[in-house]
Amino acid sequence: MPQRSILRIPQNCAFLWSGHKGTMKFKYQAKTKEGDVQEGFVDAATRDGAAGMLASHELFILSLVQTGEPKWYERLSFFFNRVKKKDIAIFTRQLATLLEARFPLNAAMRTLYEQSSQPLLKESAFQIAQDIDAGLSFSQALERQSTTFSGFYVSMIRSAEVTGNLDSATQFLADYYDKEAVLAGRVKSALLYPTVVVSLFIVVSVVMVVVVFPQIGPIFAQSGVELPTFARILMGTSVFLTQWWPVVLLFVAILAFALFDYFHTREGKALLDDVKTRIPVIRKVYVPLSIARFANASSVLLAGGVPVSQAMEIVSHTIDNVIYQELLHEVAEAVRRGESLSHSLAAYPAYFPALVPQMIAIGENTGQLSQIFGRLTTYYNRESDTLISNLIDLIQPLLMVGIGILVGLLFASVLLPLYRYTSTLR
Repeated sequence: MPQRSILRIPQNCAFLWSGHKGTMKFKYQAKTKEGDVQEGFVDAATRDGAAGMLASHELFILSLVQTGEPKWYERLSFFFNRVKKKDIAIFTRQLATLLEARFPLNAAMRTLYEQSSQPLLKESAFQIAQDIDAGLSFSQALERQSTTFSGFYVSMIRSAEVTGNLDSATQFLADYYDKEAVLAGRVKSALLYPTVVVSLFIVVSVVMVVVVFPQIGPIFAQSGVELPTFARILMGTSVFLTQWWPVVLLFVAILAFALFDYFHTREGKALLDDVKTRIPVIRKVYVPLSIARFANASSVLLAGGVPVSQAMEIVSHTIDNVIYQELLHEVAEAVRRGESLSHSLAAYPAYFPALVPQMIAIGENTGQLSQIFGRLTTYYNRESDTLISNLIDLIQPLLMVGIGILVGLLFASVLLPLYRYTSTLR
C-alpha cells in the first residue's frame, strides 16, 4: 500500500511556502529512492514549484494533480505582476557575467538585487542570497521562487551543479530566454497592427451607433424614408443601446470577467490550447513553435546528462500548452515502461509531425539524440519564422479589405437614407 503523507519543508525553509500568496494544493504520487510509493499533498505557487519541491526531496513523480484552482483575484494579481521573459533573460545574462568573473554566488545575487529594477526579481534575488547563506544549494533556493523561475530553469541549474558547469548553464539559459523574448515580441508585433485597426473600427462603430444614429433616426422616421436593411439593424441597435446601455455595460463587464476567470483555469487553458491546435491557420504557426521549444529544451537537458524520461517530464513544463503538457507526461510514462521515445511521440501525429519521431529514431539508433534535437530546433525555428512572416504579409491586405467593406456598409447606412431624404425635399 502506498504511504500517505503531507510533504513538509525543513523548518528553516518553510516561511516562504507557507506565507506566499496564491499557493495551491497539489496531490502527488511518487516513488522514494528505495522504491516505495508515497502519496500526499504539497502546497506550491505553481505546478512547476510543486514538482521541484518533490524532486528536491529525491521523490520520483508518478502523478501530480492540482486539487483546487486559485482564486480569481490571485490569478489577476499574478497576471499583472508576473515577470516577463525579457526580464529573466537580462537577469540571467548578468548572473552569467558575474559568475564568469568568479563572483561568489551569494555575492552575485546581492549585486543583482541592487541592480534589478523589476520588483519581483529584486525580491527573489534577495531571498535566494539569504537561502544560499543559510546553506541551501542554488537550485533549492530557485525552487522556492517558483512563481519567478520555471521548473525548466531550476532543472538546468540542478544539472549544472552536478556537472560543475554552472557558468555555461547560465549562459545557455540567458540565450534561451533571449530567444523566447524575441519570439514573444515578434508575435505581439504581428498582432499589433490588426488589433489597432479592429479597435479603431469598433470605436468608430460605437460612436456612430451611440451618437450619430440617435440624432438622425427621428428625422428619417418622420419623413417616412425607407431605410436599407443594414441601416434598420443599426438604428434598432442604437435605440436599444440608448435605452439600456447600463444593462449592456454591466452584462459586458460580467461576461468579460467570467471569461477572464475561466480561461485562467486549467480547464479553460486546455480549451484554448485545443483550439490553437485545431484551427488550420493558427495550427500552421503554433505547432512548429511548440515543436521548436520542445526540441530546444530537450537538446539541452539530454546534453546535460538528464535521462530521457525525466527530460520529457521537465520539458512538459516549459511548453505553455496544457495539451502538450499532458501528452509529454504520457510520453515520459511510456519511456519509463520501456518504449522508445520515437515510438511514444509517433502515437500523437496530430501534435508531433512525422518528421519529429523519424529524426528522433535516427538519433536513438546512432546515439546522437541531443544533436538530433538541436537540428529539429533549427529546422522548426526557420519554419515558424517563415510562416509568421507569410502570415503577417497575408493578414494586412485581407484585413484592409474586410475593414473597408464594413466601413463602407457603416457609412452607406447613413448616406443612403440621407440621399433619399434630400430627394423627397426637392
